[in-house]
Amino acid sequence: MKDIRNKKFETQAVHAGTEENEHGAVVTPIYQTSTFKFKNVQHGANLFSGEEEGYIYTRMRNPTVEAMENAIAVLEGGARALGCGSGMAAVHTAFAALLKAGDHVVCSESVYGPTTTLLKTVLHGFGVESTFVNTADIDAVRGAVRPGTKVIYVETPGNPTLVISDIQAIAEIAHAHDAKLVVDNTFMGPAMQRPFELGADVIIHSLTKSLNGHADVVGGVVVVRDEEMYPHFRKTLNQIGGVIDPFNSFLVHRGLKTLSLRIQRASESAMRVAQYLEKHPKVAWVRYPGLPSHPQYEIGLKQMSGHGAMIAFELSDGLEAGKTLMDNVHLCQLAVSLGGVESLIQHPASMTHASMGKEQREQAAITDGLVRLSVGIEDVDEIIADLDAALALC
Repeated sequence: MKDIRNKKFETQAVHAGTEENEHGAVVTPIYQTSTFKFKNVQHGANLFSGEEEGYIYTRMRNPTVEAMENAIAVLEGGARALGCGSGMAAVHTAFAALLKAGDHVVCSESVYGPTTTLLKTVLHGFGVESTFVNTADIDAVRGAVRPGTKVIYVETPGNPTLVISDIQAIAEIAHAHDAKLVVDNTFMGPAMQRPFELGADVIIHSLTKSLNGHADVVGGVVVVRDEEMYPHFRKTLNQIGGVIDPFNSFLVHRGLKTLSLRIQRASESAMRVAQYLEKHPKVAWVRYPGLPSHPQYEIGLKQMSGHGAMIAFELSDGLEAGKTLMDNVHLCQLAVSLGGVESLIQHPASMTHASMGKEQREQAAITDGLVRLSVGIEDVDEIIADLDAALALC
């Protein structure tokens, strides 16, 4: 389907990345091979020189991986994509491709914890400096930019607070200073947020989350807006070696086909759950992009086509209430990750962000009573009933 980019998102999700193959398979086959045979010496030489298109070694290119990459590039409206072995491999690849010693990064303070750790430890050790700010505050972003700033890295909505950053405004700041804007679009995905249309240069996803959607893959992807960016990113990923394997790529590509249906159902349910929580006497506040009470509600309306499946809420009785809730939910599963068909719940202060320490958590607005909920596609009344029974014990 050559004109797939002109089709509606729902059609793209089903057909993108699928090409004709020698046996007419409707689904892209799994090329579970580490290496590919050359026809002769000259064929091998031509492949290595780039004079001829083809496959050499799966770390470099693989048809199954490429089908998944091409599908995601279409869905995001980018030029090309690069499949990675994890979300963090994708983050590392983007930073490695864009930065060198002496460069500076402005990063969202409400961001996936390992991204913060990567910047503060590994990249800092290689001479890359970073500043963490509330990227919902445009003046704070502008004030953090230095002459050496080469990347502004934004996760929006932010993890785990669901703070929303204005992608278009930040893109203008980045480009005015000859920097690249990298957006982690994991929480919303291309079905509900299109960062390239707002000026982003690079998009990151954890494939583990909604793009795959079934909690059976660990993977990541980098999508570049412009074709000329791709060769350098590809060489960087090939040298780092953090590539995704064919079977996981097959699973992600399969998950993409139901992405539109899954995210629509989860988003509709999340709105009902958020409305329920907002009225609950033991909940101090709720952060959900679809609620008018969200501090950046208007920005969300401007740059999102939906509200997503993620909810953050604060329990009035803090840390102990958070632990009690975690120990008494049954349908909502106590686990990290998000974006799957099952509802997942976690308490950052006692789990994922406990190592940060209370002061650093509070600086990033990760309070003791904060709970993060990824709403799945179960019956929404049963999700609410599960929360209601657990909240009664808090």
